[in-house]
Amino acid sequence: MTRFKQLTVAFLAGLCVLATDQVVKLVVVEFVMQPPREIPVLPFLNLILAFNRGVSFGMFADQLADIPGILGGVKILIVLGLLIWAFLSKTAAEAVSLGLIAGGAAGNIVDRLRDGAVTDFIDMYAGSWHWPAFNFADVAIFCGAVLLVLSTRSSKTATPSR
Repeated sequence: MTRFKQLTVAFLAGLCVLATDQVVKLVVVEFVMQPPREIPVLPFLNLILAFNRGVSFGMFADQLADIPGILGGVKILIVLGLLIWAFLSKTAAEAVSLGLIAGGAAGNIVDRLRDGAVTDFIDMYAGSWHWPAFNFADVAIFCGAVLLVLSTRSSKTATPSR
């Protein structure tokens, strides 16, 4: 696959994630969570409405509350770096995985720049222990990271053809 095709694949994967993330968040915020409440879905899953003003898992929320643009700017640089990496990647799977990560990051960037916080709505738990709330963009980032590890690992273990 040519580098241009790889970048196109990564960009399209990221664009699909970004669009889906923003539509799902709009539906959740404007329709599902009116009024905001906890909606049980499965014995280990609720829908809730949360706004993360920090970084992963809400860390540093107090320190970053007044400067959401700086965190957004850093993440924009990271997304650009991921797209450059996708351009240089050796396989389509690696390019797609980087696109998923970039698209998820972009979805959270849009939230942060628009609202000053990332909109989260998925609450997974076991008993009284709750994982920090997350969203579709976070799921795409996680899936992209897993695919990246698997694609990198499989490309290193593959035997070259002769």
